[in-house]
Amino acid sequence: MSKIKLAVLGSGTGSNFVSIAEAIEKGELDAEITIVISDVEDALILERAAKFGINAKYISGAPFKTKIEGDAEDKYIEEIIKSGADYIVLAGFMRIIKPKLLKAFKNRILNIHPSLLPAFPGVHSWEQALEYGAKFAGCTVHFVDEGTDTGPIILQKAVPILDDDTAKSLHARIQVQEHIAFPEAIRLIAEDKLKFLTERRIIIKYE
Repeated sequence: MSKIKLAVLGSGTGSNFVSIAEAIEKGELDAEITIVISDVEDALILERAAKFGINAKYISGAPFKTKIEGDAEDKYIEEIIKSGADYIVLAGFMRIIKPKLLKAFKNRILNIHPSLLPAFPGVHSWEQALEYGAKFAGCTVHFVDEGTDTGPIILQKAVPILDDDTAKSLHARIQVQEHIAFPEAIRLIAEDKLKFLTERRIIIKYE
């Protein structure tokens, strides 16, 4: 199987991008990042991508603030296809993915969410878990569909919620697991170990 190629979209610091790029550098993940795109012109993820020698590009999402649609969506699709990417990885990309991009990369857009989905979708999920009194939190790597954090789940990592946890301390421990989970999920794809039992249910092939 040929090496899978990834386009990474991010809006912020890019810590999950770094975890993937470092896994590739160490030989732990047989993949290539062909392009990093941000909707924020001065996002740290672009600077970090450049340090890895990866093509880094800013593409505005204007005139929209929370989604990629219209001309901007066309530009993203054009650049991603031109880069040769097989999959799109959302690494802190703070915009809603709309149907045109979803159709162009059906079941090939990955996201990581800081909760054990389907619990606590949406923003600040670690705060939601604390307020709810949950005993465990964690992160979920999933394929993206048209819903909010509703796509088929690839894998999850759990962390206990400690009695003295704050939102900040819990979030920090979840992020540690995110940096393990995202490269691991991509590795499963690279090694062709995912199988869809139904449209939503994925199992990992260990044979």
